Amino acid sequence: MTQEEILQALVTTKMPFGKYKDTLICNLPEAYLIWFHQQGFPKSKLGMLLGTMYEIKLNGLEYLLQPLRNKTAR
Repeated sequence: MTQEEILQALVTTKMPFGKYKDTLICNLPEAYLIWFHQQGFPKSKLGMLLGTMYEIKLNGLEYLLQPLRNKTAR
């Protein structure tokens, strides 16, 4: 996946299971992402997306997703 595809997936992919099932990856609480980081992300596309979102939130880069959120909300 390209960087653009990854960022787009963060604002369109929903969590498929658990407490936050059906929540967009970009809307997952930071505490949940930290918990996943401590447990280990799944070895899958979902794990890659969760890890990417963790890094984005950790570094205060959520603003990068705002233009994509606006585009998908139309």
